[in-house]
Amino acid sequence: GSVVASYPYDDSPTHKPTGVYSKSADDEVFRYLAKAYASNHPIMRTGTPNCPGEEGETFQDGITNGAQWYDVEGGMQDYNYVWADCFEITLELSCCKYPPASQLQQEWENNRDSLLAFIEKV
Repeated sequence: GSVVASYPYDDSPTHKPTGVYSKSADDEVFRYLAKAYASNHPIMRTGTPNCPGEEGETFQDGITNGAQWYDVEGGMQDYNYVWADCFEITLELSCCKYPPASQLQQEWENNRDSLLAFIEKV
């Protein structure tokens, strides 16, 4: 996991494991929606999630193009965009895939304003 808003495309023509910006026709819209979420999240907006084992990983403005981060062939957000005209971003909300119940209130507080800002944009 991480703390970042990722947007299409997750797959690239070269299928290199990482580092290939795979721009969609609606890249500006996706960046706008991802930034709307990330800029309202206290950790995401810093661009430095500081996840254990990935302390050096950074994301400018708390967002990333999926394939630039890591290539995913056949991912759901790409499939929905290409075949259903659905604009979808992926939100990585925690370094921990299954946070303990004691952390859920803080996770809600971290994401509340981001969710409201994202809903307003939609």
